[in-house]
Amino acid sequence: MHTHPSIFSDDDRAQARPVLNRLLSGLPDDDRARLLALCDTVRLEAGQVLYEPGQTVDHIYFPVGCLISLLAVAEGRMTLEVGSVGQEGMIGASVALGHGQALVRAVVQRAGRASRIDAAAFRAEFKRTASLQRLLYRYTDTLLAQAIQIAVCSRFHVLEARLARSLLITRDRLQSEKFHLTHEFLAHALGVRRVGVTKAASALQNQKLISYSRGNIEILDSAGLEAASCRCYELVKDDGALGMANVFL
Repeated sequence: MHTHPSIFSDDDRAQARPVLNRLLSGLPDDDRARLLALCDTVRLEAGQVLYEPGQTVDHIYFPVGCLISLLAVAEGRMTLEVGSVGQEGMIGASVALGHGQALVRAVVQRAGRASRIDAAAFRAEFKRTASLQRLLYRYTDTLLAQAIQIAVCSRFHVLEARLARSLLITRDRLQSEKFHLTHEFLAHALGVRRVGVTKAASALQNQKLISYSRGNIEILDSAGLEAASCRCYELVKDDGALGMANVFL
């Protein structure tokens, strides 16, 4: 079921602005200001579904403190995470490229704020703003590269290494060593049964790389966790940032 985000009151919105994420920060000041003037500030709750595959994309989201998981869905029930988007990115970029329907399930992994813009208004800005076009072309290429690498990782690498990679990416997106991820969510993200997640998480915990209790995760040894991860982490860890400082040079 499509769940709508809650919208802040006028007082909350005034306190929350300016709401910026790193992707928007890559736009020239005037272009960014014009786009933000069309945005609302919303709060997204953990577990909230923004899109389902095949569903019309009505809004574009620029996360600030939240984290969104992108899940490929097979036969309506089997899932695999093909990307995650935090403060470095956006949700719904394909709308500007002519795709009016969602290709994946977008689920809020961690609650927080986002800037939200109507899809039609965003398409209009995309057509008129060259800097936004350059930004989105590069960003969508990056998302595709991430999805391909994660698909390869899911097919060829052991679950323990894949879990380490997923935890490291989550840490990078949230910029925090502590976060909350349930066994159920990780099972959906990694495309495995919960018992598999339990075994892999226990293995990492026994190596004193993480602490994991009732979904509360703390990375205790970042270097060790990176060593336990597959090389896919090295390939995708910086993609979300996109090197935005160089986009407009």
